[in-house]
Amino acid sequence: MALFKRKDKIQKTTEKLESPYDKGLSRSRNRFKEGLFSLFGRGMKIDADFLEEIEAFLYESDLGADITEMILNEIEAVSRKKDFLSYDDIRDVMIDIFEQMFKDDDLTVPIDDHHPCVILVVGVNGAGKTTTIAKLAALYREQGKKALIVAGDTYRAAAVEQLDIWADRAGVDIIKNLEAKSSSGIIYDGIQAGIARNTDVILLDTAGRLHNKAHLMQELNKIQRVIKKLIPDAPHETFLVVDGSIGQNNVVQAREFTKVTPITGLIVTKLDGTAKGGSIIGIRQKLHIPVKYIGLGETLSDLVPFSPALYVHAMFEGF
Repeated sequence: MALFKRKDKIQKTTEKLESPYDKGLSRSRNRFKEGLFSLFGRGMKIDADFLEEIEAFLYESDLGADITEMILNEIEAVSRKKDFLSYDDIRDVMIDIFEQMFKDDDLTVPIDDHHPCVILVVGVNGAGKTTTIAKLAALYREQGKKALIVAGDTYRAAAVEQLDIWADRAGVDIIKNLEAKSSSGIIYDGIQAGIARNTDVILLDTAGRLHNKAHLMQELNKIQRVIKKLIPDAPHETFLVVDGSIGQNNVVQAREFTKVTPITGLIVTKLDGTAKGGSIIGIRQKLHIPVKYIGLGETLSDLVPFSPALYVHAMFEGF
């Protein structure tokens, strides 16, 4: 893998693109910077002890075993060409691998290709699924789209009430029924309403479910069948919301969800409150599912479309 002078490239790419990435990923960036600086000065010889130390640091950063091995192998390859490696050399190895990881991902969401575009949102309780749905609705509304939220979490009345509050903040309509017992039933009604109202985007909430609860997971199959009765090629996207602060634990959850329903994109939340921003790399590599959006704060505007260039810049800016 060829190394490039990445710092200049990234600065030129993003100097006109001020974004919430830099602030939202500041904890992760500082962890990377401080962690690497603690391992060596501006130049040192790469030996077995150093590789063990940097391997431990990369694991602690929640990059995952495969990405850690790729980085170590590339560091060793570069060290064979130079007597000493600098901090900048190590940084550039990591930047290059991070950029390569996302280069072929399709990050588009086909809202304009379907009318209505139906988006199913799944995830475990606590990942930020409910607020994420409202933030998606607000984002699409800003893009000039008519969005509708369907409160399909019939297992928790509090979830419907919370979603109702957030839908009001986002300025979008919501279909809800606090008395509903069937998630698939309210979703059926919601899609019908979306069609009747000439809605551009229908966002379907589902019960926050643990990946090891078989009966709840299997309900997703029924939901899929109900959706297809009304719109045969829907859902057009199925987003899995994962909590960025728990890192590689998301991989286990996501694999179980993919056994029940195809996942077309990941939404990684809570990245502003964690130093594990690098976990995006490990999650993406393990699951081979593109990251479509990331959450960088609590307000409606803090859910942003994922940009690999801005992400890499934010993780290494100022190194």
